[in-house]
Amino acid sequence: MSERAGGSPARTLAVAGYLADDVVRSQRYLLPLLVYVAVLGVLFGGDPGEPPGAWPASALALYPMAAWLAVIVANTEDPVQRTVTVAAAGGVVPVVTGTLLVGLAGDLLLVALPMGWPVVFGGHPYPPSVLLLGGVAHLACAVTGTAVGLLCARPLVERIGWSFCLGTAIVVVTAVQPWLPPVGVAVGALAALGPPPFAAAVLSLVLALGAAAVVWTVERRR
Repeated sequence: MSERAGGSPARTLAVAGYLADDVVRSQRYLLPLLVYVAVLGVLFGGDPGEPPGAWPASALALYPMAAWLAVIVANTEDPVQRTVTVAAAGGVVPVVTGTLLVGLAGDLLLVALPMGWPVVFGGHPYPPSVLLLGGVAHLACAVTGTAVGLLCARPLVERIGWSFCLGTAIVVVTAVQPWLPPVGVAVGALAALGPPPFAAAVLSLVLALGAAAVVWTVERRR
């Protein structure tokens, strides 16, 4: 089957569903999820305060967690299983796109936790404009993490130890630069209660799509 046919939306969604089920069954997501919930428990414990509260810190914490999750999704199959999945899907496109979609779906779940926590359990009002700011900023950090995770996983980085070292280095170097988009700009907008960082969110999506394109190029040439 041609690569073009393999990229049909229905086939891509089927692959995404298969990969998501594989991730859930492997339970490898539990460790980053538990670590993330523990971090949020510390940040939002007691009264989270008036907005932005702990959102700048939770958005920054979301960055490495999303990268970690993306590595788990991309590495959920070993190379032999991946080859079988690519053949069954009709090409590399639906598999790489499905991997990206599962990572982005995980981002939405991770974003929902810090967004809902102070609203549900806090005693201060969070108006719609502030919620929009928080949502856009958290999404920018999460999607950027997904881009980093895809670039640090198979087929680009074969060994999980190197994935961890490379991902940690990228996150540390980029997260501490407040002027650097998308993460630095998004966290800065949250801290200053500025306008929603839509440009940073769009850039994060471009980075994620670019990372997926790099993965597709490498895997297609193997």
